[in-house]
Amino acid sequence: MKAIVVTDQAAGTAGMTLVERPEPQAALNDVVVRVHASGFTPGELTWPSTWTDRFGRDRTPSIPGQELAGVVTALGYGTRGLSVGQRVFGLADGHRGGTLAEYVAIEARNLAPLPADVDFTVGAALPMPGLTAWQGLFEHGRLQAGQSVLVHGAAGAVGSMVTQLAGEAGAYVIGTGRTADRQTALGFGAREFVDLENDALEEIGGVDLVFDVIGGDIGRRSVDVIRAGGTLVSIAGPPEVRPADGLAIDFVVVPDRAQLGQVVQRVRDGRLRTNIGNVSTLDDAVAAFNPTERITGKTIISVRP
Repeated sequence: MKAIVVTDQAAGTAGMTLVERPEPQAALNDVVVRVHASGFTPGELTWPSTWTDRFGRDRTPSIPGQELAGVVTALGYGTRGLSVGQRVFGLADGHRGGTLAEYVAIEARNLAPLPADVDFTVGAALPMPGLTAWQGLFEHGRLQAGQSVLVHGAAGAVGSMVTQLAGEAGAYVIGTGRTADRQTALGFGAREFVDLENDALEEIGGVDLVFDVIGGDIGRRSVDVIRAGGTLVSIAGPPEVRPADGLAIDFVVVPDRAQLGQVVQRVRDGRLRTNIGNVSTLDDAVAAFNPTERITGKTIISVRP
């Protein structure tokens, strides 16, 4: 099969190579999926799990990619809940990855059925942003209707999901981003927009929840806009500064079949839109992940057009 591999962490996406690899076999409780579309988060190449297994042993050359949509072609021993020929989508274990390929072996519990009326490209764009937004807002942030949410990077793949899900839950959403991101963020449902290149973040009134995908200086300054008892939720690493009278939580997204079902149902009934910035083929994936201009939204690889 064709697959994208990486061998050098320092090279980043520029170190990706398209090669031929053996097709994977289904282990205990696994399925093999013929990948139709795959999503990729460039940050994966900085995660230790991309380069080592759970015991810390080197596993390069690694096939990156954790998001996929495709069709089950084989079941491992003991696998239940899925069948050969079934359309699925989901999120691979970080220590296995492997979705930037024509086939991938993945734990069955990490997948959910993909309805026939949802395109594979859309399915591949959902797992990482959708689960990150869902878990950050409802599991870690304990968001309630009527609360206010400040969403950093509201025009991005994750931020746009956070904006939509928070708005649907009855929250008042304030988005942030670059000057050029204003209309995109407002289009996804933000009620207000803060231009991080020109506006003063600190002028925002106290909010109940900050969802931070940026970290660094923005993360530190965000503490000042959280009301007493509010919450800072971060996917950009442990917060350097914590609210004096509130909570600061950083988390890593995990696969969840039930939550994937919740997310895809919202796509089907029009309550949720994906944020796809570019669609490329597997043959052109290396170039797609090294663009010459900024792309807002997620790059999806159409493995089997």
